[in-house]
Amino acid sequence: MRNLGISASLLMLSITLLLGSCATHVPCGVPVDKVKGNKKYKAAVAERDSLCIRTKALEDEVGLGLEREKGLNEDLTEQQKRYDDLTRLAGEEVAGLSDNLKKKEGLLAEKEQLLKDREARLKVLEDIVKKQDDLMNALSDRIKQALLGFAADELSVEMRNGKVYVSMSDKLLFRSGSDAVEVKGKEALAKLAEALQRNADISIQIEGHTDSIPINTARFRDNWDLSAARSTSVVRLLTTGTGMDPERLTASGKGEFNPIAPNRTPEGRAKNRRTEIILSPKLDILMELLGK
Repeated sequence: MRNLGISASLLMLSITLLLGSCATHVPCGVPVDKVKGNKKYKAAVAERDSLCIRTKALEDEVGLGLEREKGLNEDLTEQQKRYDDLTRLAGEEVAGLSDNLKKKEGLLAEKEQLLKDREARLKVLEDIVKKQDDLMNALSDRIKQALLGFAADELSVEMRNGKVYVSMSDKLLFRSGSDAVEVKGKEALAKLAEALQRNADISIQIEGHTDSIPINTARFRDNWDLSAARSTSVVRLLTTGTGMDPERLTASGKGEFNPIAPNRTPEGRAKNRRTEIILSPKLDILMELLGK
């Protein structure tokens, strides 16, 4: 557009010079019929006027083009700025996502390690529990062998919840209303102590139980007193002369509050009058592992 404008201006300049050399200069836009001169001169003036109009149109067009170019340049600058902003924001977002991903990967690695550690501890716990189960089963078998000479209504040996329960009846251990252990009961407790000597890591709980018939004597106010005294007598027998560590034993009395049979019949009451010796593995290692 600029080249066309320059060419038209040069042509116009040439005609103007030509006209100027011939006659007095006539401004652009003066009607030809008012111009003085011959036909050739008037034709030149008309040609010049045509070029003036064309030049003005071209200059206007160039001006519009320049305005459009300016607008386009401004739009381009704005678009470039928006693009740069979006690129920067996208870069920041990608960087943030990358940091978050690294953090999550780190947390995932930590959780995976924790899971591995827990699985390892669980395996250790399972091994310990299995060894203790094997130990308690072997101990139960050994105690049953040691106490074979006693009748079923005198004592029983069974496994419950990973523990060995040796239940000795009142008929075997005590006379009615007494906490003194009978001779046959002492024999049974001696054999039990001998079977337990090889298992120093076994805890021993002695529980005295009675039926629901009340007792009130000069020595025992109630069945709770009687059951506690009987369990204490058993503890003393197990620790006296056997070398058994007293720290392994605990004595407690339950009275009539933990029956295993209804107290409505003589047979039920006879079952409830018992002393239970509960053997359980020490759980120190298990508690330590669980604590971790």
